[in-house]
Amino acid sequence: MKIAPGEIGFDIDGVVADTMEAFIRLAARDFAILVQPEQITDFMVEECLDMDPRVIENIFCRLMKSPLEEGLQPVTDALPVLKDLAEQAPLTFITARPDPAPIAAWLEKHLGRQAFSRARLVATGDHDGKVAYIRELDLHYFIDDRHQTCEQLAAEADITPIVFSQPWNRGRHSLASVENWEDVRHLCLDT
Repeated sequence: MKIAPGEIGFDIDGVVADTMEAFIRLAARDFAILVQPEQITDFMVEECLDMDPRVIENIFCRLMKSPLEEGLQPVTDALPVLKDLAEQAPLTFITARPDPAPIAAWLEKHLGRQAFSRARLVATGDHDGKVAYIRELDLHYFIDDRHQTCEQLAAEADITPIVFSQPWNRGRHSLASVENWEDVRHLCLDT
């Protein structure tokens, strides 16, 4: 399958932004709690980690409100692929984050002003609220790390979901998936 760059959208956390690395780093640095990536076997980390829910909420709240200040990093190889895609069509990001401003500043810093100025960013505030925006923006493909979102999208006749493989979604779906950003490059840019 070959995907036109203008027909695909991306979730941010767990796809573009390495939220897992940031969560693990902040848990260790600020709370002396050691977490290994393979321990995060559920999208809702409170379901798989023996951590105080207030600590989990504290970390995720900080990553939502201050991604730059908390050192949130891009997923490996995301930036070069996104920049190459941006040369062919505006990038589209649809996130469940409630406030677009902090992640917009993060995207602009990492993508650069030129690529970001043409990008479309939608903050739905709800993991299950992406379908309407994907339709409105005339996307036919969407990459998300939350398999439940992808399963919801799979029920739509004109949207093809692609799961970005992470420990919390492996073995939990039978949908198309990508392992990394080089797989995304292959789908969208390689001829």
